[in-house]
Amino acid sequence: MMRPIIQLFGQLLAPTARRFHQALDNPESTQTSVQKDICDRLIASEYGKALGIRSIADWQRVPIVDYDGLTTWILGHQKRQQIPLTPEPILFYEKTSGSSGAVKWIPYTQSLRRSFNQMFCVWAHDLIINGPKFSTGKLYACISPQLNATDSQSLQDDLDYLDAWLRWFLRPWLVMPNGLNRLHDPQLFKHQLALALLEAEKLEIISIWSPSFLQVHLKYIQENRHSLQAELQDRMSRVRLQHLGEDNIPWTQLWPNLKLISCWDSANAADQAKQLRSQFPGVLIQGKGLLATEAPMTIPLIAAQGYVPVLNEVFFEFEDDAGSLHKLHELNIGQTYTIILSQKGGLYRYRIGDRVRVTHYYRNTPCLEFLGRHQAVSDLVGEKLHETFVHNALNSMNLQGTSFKSLVPIANPPHYVLLLDSAKEAPEIIAQQLDNALSESHHYYRARSLGQLAPPQVLISNQIPEMLALHRVRNGSIWGGIKHPILATSPISTELLQELKTIRFS
Repeated sequence: MMRPIIQLFGQLLAPTARRFHQALDNPESTQTSVQKDICDRLIASEYGKALGIRSIADWQRVPIVDYDGLTTWILGHQKRQQIPLTPEPILFYEKTSGSSGAVKWIPYTQSLRRSFNQMFCVWAHDLIINGPKFSTGKLYACISPQLNATDSQSLQDDLDYLDAWLRWFLRPWLVMPNGLNRLHDPQLFKHQLALALLEAEKLEIISIWSPSFLQVHLKYIQENRHSLQAELQDRMSRVRLQHLGEDNIPWTQLWPNLKLISCWDSANAADQAKQLRSQFPGVLIQGKGLLATEAPMTIPLIAAQGYVPVLNEVFFEFEDDAGSLHKLHELNIGQTYTIILSQKGGLYRYRIGDRVRVTHYYRNTPCLEFLGRHQAVSDLVGEKLHETFVHNALNSMNLQGTSFKSLVPIANPPHYVLLLDSAKEAPEIIAQQLDNALSESHHYYRARSLGQLAPPQVLISNQIPEMLALHRVRNGSIWGGIKHPILATSPISTELLQELKTIRFS
């Protein structure tokens, strides 16, 4: 039994967790201290000198920027080991795989990595103290294939965000086939990962990003169960081999020790997380909180029954719908805000584009629920469809049995295609319902009435999520971290549309 070692690990993490909980009691003073620390780094940087920042009193003179406003400061002509944004050396550059826009390279310093490390320690301590009674410690942490062989510099493994000592400590508990992250063939990657997961009878924790990533691999196991059964004849118990061969694999019996799946479960991932909950009854499906390549923002705490901000590592400012800025301790329950963050890797007053709602307070700190991206709008011919409107429109259609939904614009001729993994109604009926629902928007209705937009179409196949993911991976995204938007804001390519139209529908 590994339980005593797991408890010892919890004790090792306790001082970090204690400091964090003290910070939750004093959000205003904690945030002031973090702001001063980050401002000192800014003052020592070339960027800070160029802005004329000499003390924290000058903070309001620091411009609020997005990535495009910092590109020349981050990259210049190439990725460098020293950049004008921070006095600290750059350890590496991590590529974002967000749902919109061009690829962004985020510089990582030792201090930024430590922020992620601290977030992990607090989360792990909470799970050990307040979560399921872990007894094996066996963990699968998301690994993504490098289908684009030139991207060897990106992090491919959840644990790459952690400090060396913590990675070393966790290695013995990992389910990690050697060389898995160096595979370039998606089918080979799925096969090798399936074998590793199936052999791991004592698997207790699955830590991934997107729920759709896990669904792809469960689907692979289900569809190839007989060949996997034959290959694993001498490497699995007789009972588990029998379960593997069933027409509808009972996943919790295949992994009887599984206690936790950590993944995104809010905004666009909510439906997919709900599907995981139905497939894994009795397993804690815990939301990841709000993490971005740029910074850790919130952590799920069982005791808090929500997501608390990483307030002792990141300085937060919140913009309301009227454009006014608020500090963390000034937020109101039920209100919606857009996050502006400053972190320890050289991003100051950075508009990350994530919207949150204050659900309640835990200790003296507001808990933040992720709602989606700020200003996600698709506009082919003036119809101006907003993500929130599309989300509500699709919910009004009552798409029972559907866990994947994504509305994508097509440029020529201008129209929309709704991509679904499954549905009970015929595509033609859903398309008419979709047209009616979207026509509640004045601009969309006018564009349809004038013939500027052709009628929407619907494509239904359980292969769609994987096909979209692999398409984006080939274009530089990291598979395990792909977020499928409920509304794509730029038209998909003709080639991808044709590919989607040729797949077997189900």
